[in-house]
Amino acid sequence: MDQLNNQTPQLADDEISLKELLQKIGEFYQYLLGYWKIILFAGLLGATLGLIYAFVKKPVYKAEYAFVLEDEKSGGLGGALSLASQFGLDIGGGTGGGAFAGDNLLELMKSRSMVQQALLSPVQIKGKTTSLLEYYIQFNDFRASWAKKPELAQLQFPVNANPAQFNRAQDSILKNIHQNLVKNFLSVAKVDKKLSIIKVEVKSENELFAKHFAEALVAQVSRFYVETKTQKSARNVAILQHQADSVRQRLNMAIGGVASANDANPNLNPAMQVLRVPSQQRQVDVQANTAILTELVKNLELAKLALRRETPLIQVIDKPVLPLAKEQLGKLKGIIIGALLAGFLTVLYLLAKKILGSLLN
Repeated sequence: MDQLNNQTPQLADDEISLKELLQKIGEFYQYLLGYWKIILFAGLLGATLGLIYAFVKKPVYKAEYAFVLEDEKSGGLGGALSLASQFGLDIGGGTGGGAFAGDNLLELMKSRSMVQQALLSPVQIKGKTTSLLEYYIQFNDFRASWAKKPELAQLQFPVNANPAQFNRAQDSILKNIHQNLVKNFLSVAKVDKKLSIIKVEVKSENELFAKHFAEALVAQVSRFYVETKTQKSARNVAILQHQADSVRQRLNMAIGGVASANDANPNLNPAMQVLRVPSQQRQVDVQANTAILTELVKNLELAKLALRRETPLIQVIDKPVLPLAKEQLGKLKGIIIGALLAGFLTVLYLLAKKILGSLLN
C-alpha cells in the first residue's frame, strides 16, 4: 500500500508536467501565429534566394573510373619457376604486394606525388597541348589574382615538368591545389569491401577537367604500380639479356676465328700438327661459348616468363565518357529548400527571442 501511495503523486506530477508541456506548445503556437506575416515574408524571401542560387550555381560534373588490379600470384608458371629454383636459378619469383595491399592503394591514389604527376600530364584542349595543371589554373582564373603578385605572375607548369626543380612558390601552389582536390573533389574507394573493384570519382565544375584528371590519375597510379611490382624481374631480364648478347658476340667472333684459321692454311700438311693449333683453339672457344649461351638463353626465357607472371593486369570496368553526369540544383528544389530554411530560421529566432524574454522577466 505504501508503494502505491508513493507512486500516485509521481503519476500526478507526470500528468501535470504533460499538461504544462501542451499548454506551452499552445502558447508558442499562438505566439508564432501572431507573426505569421513575418514568417510568410521570410519564406518568400528564402524561396526567391533559393531560385536565384539555382540559376547562379554552376552544375558539378562527375567523372567515374572503375577498374580492377589483378595480381597473379600463382598459376601455370608456378611449376616452371619451382623447377628453376631447384637448379639454383634466381629469376625473380613472386613478390608480395604489401605496399599495395588493403587500403594502401586507395591512399596512394590520393597522395601528393600521384596527384601532381597526373596534373603535370599532357592534355589536348581546343587543339593545343597543355598540362592539366595549367588548364586547372586557366578555368579557375587564378592568374588574374596572381597578376598583382610578382612572384606568382610568371609561374608556368609545363607538360611533364620535374617537380624536384620547382621553386618555393610552385611547390606551395601545387600543395594547395592537391589539398583542395583531395578534400573536395576527389574520391577513391572500393565498390564493396568484399570486391577488388576500385572506383575513382572526380567532381568539377569543368567537364573536361573532371574527365581528363580521372583518366590521368588512374594511368599514373597504374604505371607506378606495374613498375614497382615488376622492378626486380625487369632488372633480372635486362642483366640476362646483356650477358646473352655479350656471349653471342664472342661466339660469333670465335666462329669467325675458326674460319680464318682454316683459310690461312687451306692445304694443311698432315705432318705439321702445329698449324692445327689456332683452329683447334678457336673451336674450343666456340664450344664453350655455345654451352654458356645455351644456359643463358634458357635462364633468359624463364626470367621473361617470371616478368610476364608478375606484371599485374589493369582491367578497366568503366571509364568516363562525355557528356558526364552532372549534379545541379533544380529551380523547384531551390525554391523549396530556400523557403523551408528561411522559415525555419525565422521561427527559431522568434522562439529564442520569446524564451530569452521570459527568462529575463
